[in-house]
Amino acid sequence: MGIFQYEFARNALIAAVLVNIACGIVGTYVIVKKIVFISGGISHAAFGGIGLGYFLGLNPIIIALPFSLASAAIIGLMNKKSRISEDTAIGIVWALGMALGILFLNLTPGYAPDLFSYLFGNILTIPLNDIYIIAGLDLLIIIIALIFHREFTAIAFDEEYAVVIGIPVRKLYFLLLGLVSLSVVILIRIVGVILVIALLTIPASICRLFTFNLKKMIFASILAGIAISISGLAASYFLNLASGATVIITAGIVFLIAYAIKAMANRKAFKSR
Repeated sequence: MGIFQYEFARNALIAAVLVNIACGIVGTYVIVKKIVFISGGISHAAFGGIGLGYFLGLNPIIIALPFSLASAAIIGLMNKKSRISEDTAIGIVWALGMALGILFLNLTPGYAPDLFSYLFGNILTIPLNDIYIIAGLDLLIIIIALIFHREFTAIAFDEEYAVVIGIPVRKLYFLLLGLVSLSVVILIRIVGVILVIALLTIPASICRLFTFNLKKMIFASILAGIAISISGLAASYFLNLASGATVIITAGIVFLIAYAIKAMANRKAFKSR
């Protein structure tokens, strides 16, 4: 417990809790709606915003936010209003965002000292200002999710039925992509652009093994994500490993254990029948 006398450790713990609130909510919709790779495309495209932030001399996280929102809108428009398939749209935006990020960094004089943390994450270096940003984005995600929970549930499970009963599916689809963008920005400083997709989806995937109730999945995903993140942080501290990668490896191990438990329970139930 002596580690918490240091500000960086306290910031890391607070960030681990806050980031999993967003991941638990948005990750559940991402898993049920099956838009995992859209999340990956948005996260990699957000690297363009990080590069632009360095180029302009501003906080890269703040610049990455509108950049990731624009990327989500472009993917959604290409998917819904053109003949370009979803995976093609993701690939185009993914590659273009990364290329723009590299270009802006190349044009920026000097050396970007903490660029590595944006690529692979380092929760131990997160400043207090970024925690305030994460908390604000969390609050926005919670408000939107509370207002549109029923509509998100409908389009996640059966989009055609949602259209029939008069739900504005296209607008809500873009709003959901916007929530994914907010979550991506929150995650970038924690696990980095490369690993964003894992923390956004693994805790929700674990919980989906045991329940299909969306509300239960959301709360369970939040708790599972917090437990995984804190466990990964502890492991990285004692083993002197990279924090972001250790958190993701911990999540992967927990998923494999949960999957094995579920498989054994299904086999046992099958034999009893």
